[in-house]
Amino acid sequence: FAPRISKLAQENFSKLTGGRYQKITLSDDLSVSTSAENEDILRSSQWRSDGTIDQLYLSLRLAVAGELTPDAPLVLDDALVRFDDTRCAAAMKILQEEGCGVDCSSLTELMMSDACGFKGSDIMFSSNVTPEEDMLKARELGAYINLDDFTHIEFLDKLCGIPETICCRFNPGGHFEIETQIMDNPGEAKYGFTREQLFEGFKILKAKGAKYFGIHSFLASNTVSNAYYPKLARILFELAVELKNEIGVEIKFINLSGGVGIAYEPDKPQNDIFAIGEGVHKAFDEILVPAGMGDVAIFTELGRYILAPYGHLVTTVKHFKHTYKEYVGVDACAANLMRPAMYGSYHHITVLGKEDAPCDHKYDVTGGLCENNDKFAIDRMLPEIEIGDILALHDSGAHGFAMGYNYNGKLRSAEVLLKEDGSTKLIRRAETPADYFRTFDFSGILDKYSK
Repeated sequence: FAPRISKLAQENFSKLTGGRYQKITLSDDLSVSTSAENEDILRSSQWRSDGTIDQLYLSLRLAVAGELTPDAPLVLDDALVRFDDTRCAAAMKILQEEGCGVDCSSLTELMMSDACGFKGSDIMFSSNVTPEEDMLKARELGAYINLDDFTHIEFLDKLCGIPETICCRFNPGGHFEIETQIMDNPGEAKYGFTREQLFEGFKILKAKGAKYFGIHSFLASNTVSNAYYPKLARILFELAVELKNEIGVEIKFINLSGGVGIAYEPDKPQNDIFAIGEGVHKAFDEILVPAGMGDVAIFTELGRYILAPYGHLVTTVKHFKHTYKEYVGVDACAANLMRPAMYGSYHHITVLGKEDAPCDHKYDVTGGLCENNDKFAIDRMLPEIEIGDILALHDSGAHGFAMGYNYNGKLRSAEVLLKEDGSTKLIRRAETPADYFRTFDFSGILDKYSK
C-alpha cells in the first residue's frame, strides 16, 4: 500500500506547504524522503525543519487514515503544536477538506469560525434563548441552524426565513438509562423539543419550505461508557426512520453531539473510541440501511474527549490556613477553572517535583473568591505542601479557560502552549486591570487604571 499512501501524503503535503514540496517517497520500511521545488534530489525527512517535519507527519497521518481506516474516528492530539500561523491556516484548510467542522453557540464563536475560514455546512449553530444578531450571523454564514425550541420556528421565520436545510434538537424527557444505570435526567434539561413538538415542528418547517432535515440530541454529559453513543444512536436512528415514514421528510444528517467523556480520576478506565465507533456503525447498519437511509451523514461533537486531557491549570501556593481543616491557598480560583465549584468535579492534582512523594497530608485546595465553593479539592490526600509549590490541575483543556469569568474583579490567566520539543509559546496573554476597566468608558474616573 506504500505507493497509494505516498500519493495521498504528497497531495496533502503540497497543500500544506503551498506547493513548495511536490514529491514524497515512502520506502518499504516506511522511511520518508522529500524534495522541494528547487531541489533535484530527494532528501531524508531528518534534514527538514521541525515545522516541515510536522507538516509531513500530519500529511502521512491523514493519508494512512484515509487509505486504511476511512470510516474510523480521527483524533488529532499534538499535530499542530509546532505550526506557525501560515502552517496552521493551511492545516485548518485540510482538516476542513477531511470533514472537520465547528460547533458554535454564540455570535463571537460564529465570528471566530468565520475568521478561521469555516462557512456554510462546516458550522453547526446550536444555541438556546438565541438573540436576533446571533441567528442572523448564523444565517449569513450559511451555517446549519439547530433549533432548540418549538417557538424558534416562528422566531427564525419572521427574522430571516427558514433555510433549505434545518435541524432540531430532540429531548425525549424522563431519565436516560443504560442497563438500569441512570446516566442523566433529560426531563430536567432546558434543551430541545419534546417528541410531539418535534413531529409537529417538522411538518411546519416542511410547509415553510425546508427540504432537508437534521436531528440533534444530547442526553448525558461526560459519560465514561462505551455503550452511551451506540444507545443514543439507536434512539435517534429509530426516530429518523419514523419521521421519514410519517411526515415524508428527507433526513440529511444526525448529530450525536457530545457526551463522550474522559475519566478525570487517573485510576478509572477510559472510553474506547474504536469500540464506541463500532457500536454506532452496528446501529447504523441495523436501523438506517434497511430503511433506505444509508446515505444519512453522522456528525459528532467530541470537544471534551479531544481537548480535556491536553490542558493543565498551573498555579502557585501562596498561603496556608490552619483552622478546623488544613487549607492550601493558591493564586488561581474558580474564575480560571469553574468545574469543581459548579459541579463538585474532580481534577487530579500533581505537586510538581513531588510526584513520587507519599500522599499523606489531607488538604482543601482553595482559591481566593468570596465564595465557599471556590475549592479545587476537598479532603484531598497530597504530598506535604509548602509555600511556593507549584500545583498542576490535570484535564483542564476543556471547560477551563473558556468558562472563565471576572467575579470579584479576578483577572483571567495567560495560556501557554507546551510544544513537542519542550519549549513554550504564549498564545494568550494574561488579562490586566486595564482590560477589566476598559469597558467603564462612561467617564474618566478609571482612566488612571484603564489606559
